[in-house]
Amino acid sequence: MDLKDWIDADLQALSGRLANGVVAHVPRERWRERAGAGEHRASSIAWLLLHMGYHHDLAIRTAVQEREPYLHAWRDGLGLGGMDPEAGLSEGEDPAVTAALDLDVLLDYVVAVIGGTREWLTRVNTHAFDTVPASSWRLEHNAGVRQEVVPWLHAMWDAKPVSWFVQWEAVGHGTNHVGEMIAVRGQLGLSPF
Repeated sequence: MDLKDWIDADLQALSGRLANGVVAHVPRERWRERAGAGEHRASSIAWLLLHMGYHHDLAIRTAVQEREPYLHAWRDGLGLGGMDPEAGLSEGEDPAVTAALDLDVLLDYVVAVIGGTREWLTRVNTHAFDTVPASSWRLEHNAGVRQEVVPWLHAMWDAKPVSWFVQWEAVGHGTNHVGEMIAVRGQLGLSPF
C-alpha cells in the first residue's frame, strides 16, 4: 500500500468514527455537556472537537504548509471573533469558548480541516515528510499563536519533521480525542450498545 493512501485511509477512518460514533448518537444540544463531577469532569464534545480540529489545522496548514490556519476564515462563524488565537488549544476546557461556539459551524470546520489535509496529501511528495519546518516561527507569524501564551505547544512542535505532524497531530491526536468523545457519549448515557 502506498504511504499516502494509508494516511488517507486513517483520515477517512477518523472522519467515519466521528460521524458514526459521536455525531450520529449525541444530539447537538448535548455537545456542551460535561460528564462526571467535580475536578474529574470530562471535557465536552464541543470542546474536544474544537481542540482536535484546531491542533490539526495549525499542524498541517500552518506548521507544515506555512499558511494561515483555516480557523482564521471560520473564526466569526464559529463564534470565536474577538477571542485570542490560542483559544481552544489547551487540554483543559474553557467554558467561555465552549459557550460561544456555533456547533453546526464547528462540525463543518473540522470536516473542512480534515478534507484540506486529504487534498494536500494528493499533491505532496513524501520526501517532504523528512523535512523539519520552522513550526514555532510559523505559529507566531502565520497564525498569531504566541509562544509566551502557549510555550508548551511551541516546545512540543519544535524540531519535529513533517511526518510527525501527520502521524501525531493529524491522525493520532484526532483518533485519541474522537475516542474521548465516544467515552463522553457513553458517560452521557447515549451509547448505542
